[in-house]
Amino acid sequence: METDLYPKLIGAAVLISRSDGRVHLATVKSMGAVNSTVMVEWNEGTSSRGKEVSNVQSINSDIIDHMNPNAFHEAIYWRANMAILIAHVAFLQVKPQKICVCVRKRPLNKQEVIKKEIDVVSIPGNGALLVHEPKQKVDLTKYLDNQVFHFDFSFNETATNDLVYNFTAKPLVQSIFEGGMATCFAYGQTGSGKTHTMGGDFTGRQQNSAKGIYAMAAQDVFTHLNHKRYANLELSAYVSFFEIYNGKVYDLLNEKTKLRVLEDDRQQVQIVGLEEVYVSKAEEVIKMIQQGSACRTSGQTSANANSSRSHAILQIVLRRNDRAATLHGKFSLVDLAGNERGIDVSSNDRSTLVETAEINRSLLALKECIRSLGMNSDHIPFRLCTLTKVLRDSFIGEKSRTCMIAMVSPGMASCEYTVNTLRYDASVHESMSKVAELEEKVYEQSQVEFNKSALHYSVQDVERCPFSLAL
Repeated sequence: METDLYPKLIGAAVLISRSDGRVHLATVKSMGAVNSTVMVEWNEGTSSRGKEVSNVQSINSDIIDHMNPNAFHEAIYWRANMAILIAHVAFLQVKPQKICVCVRKRPLNKQEVIKKEIDVVSIPGNGALLVHEPKQKVDLTKYLDNQVFHFDFSFNETATNDLVYNFTAKPLVQSIFEGGMATCFAYGQTGSGKTHTMGGDFTGRQQNSAKGIYAMAAQDVFTHLNHKRYANLELSAYVSFFEIYNGKVYDLLNEKTKLRVLEDDRQQVQIVGLEEVYVSKAEEVIKMIQQGSACRTSGQTSANANSSRSHAILQIVLRRNDRAATLHGKFSLVDLAGNERGIDVSSNDRSTLVETAEINRSLLALKECIRSLGMNSDHIPFRLCTLTKVLRDSFIGEKSRTCMIAMVSPGMASCEYTVNTLRYDASVHESMSKVAELEEKVYEQSQVEFNKSALHYSVQDVERCPFSLAL
């Protein structure tokens, strides 16, 4: 980077590397004694610390690789002030993708603060996330392994449910009015904030169901229904809310009645007996969310005292107002059960072991379905478990859209869980990126072939032209 750009960094935030291996943000305060260095400051506890750093470009290359040097200052300033800028961007239209993979970090909770847990997760912005995983060498030397993950969007601990919704589930609402099948998943360790994100904010043990993605999606559905653009479709909205516990389906709107999952003669998966309630406004949906959430299966685990032990699925269905009530579109919002490692439930009873095994099996099956969907595979293995079976129509067809939100805990004690969650999410995102790259190469190759063909015919036309002049 040219040294005359260094003065422009003053007041901006950059990543710096500490001698103990930590990587974090610091604010540039002034030029150093040498033109190629800058003085930075950062807060550590209640005190402010600083140092002189050199070669700022090397550790901040992720934001300038695809930019010209003149845009360097603006780029890192944007990254430091992402929380402010993104609030304005949220009002813009976010284009829905075939599969969108995001990550959200929750703040340290009261128990973690009391235990003086260290925050090991950093989110510099632009879809990136860093995990500073503590490790130990063979000679017992301790060090930090800084792992970088990239997603479509990344949200730090200051992000609200409204902000997360605007970039994840909101773009999918319009797709169901266009005849599509949309699905939004919240995935992660128990206690990482999945139910908070999908169901609504918690104040103590009380949950505000109007502040979750469930309710926000319902509000947007009715906003679209009342819009003149969709008035001629003559659509009505219906809601169902059920859970999948140990591979069995229970209706949360009908006293947890046990249901059967069957395929009809057209190979369509049907949940026999599932209550589908007609709704005319968002407030009715919020009441159903409260009713269903109250009777959802939960239990105590080593990771969380009140862990959701089932997959909860809220479905908003659009049907035409004809005699057959033809299905027009469907939005499935899924709060997945918290994943755990087998080693962490070894001291629990047999029922908890069975729960954990079933949860992990269904999450692996879900991952395979989403990867097959993103790769446009001819075969989607939706029969692997009950969860993927009931969501079959969300995986089949050109108009299917999916969004995955990985929830991570920031504490050092949860570091292994966090890394496992991010690897699960990153593997899906990586497969999507490879498909996008392949499609781009095919498109570029087709353009080259087209240009060659066009050039060939233009040369022939000139040769056949009777008015060609000999030079």
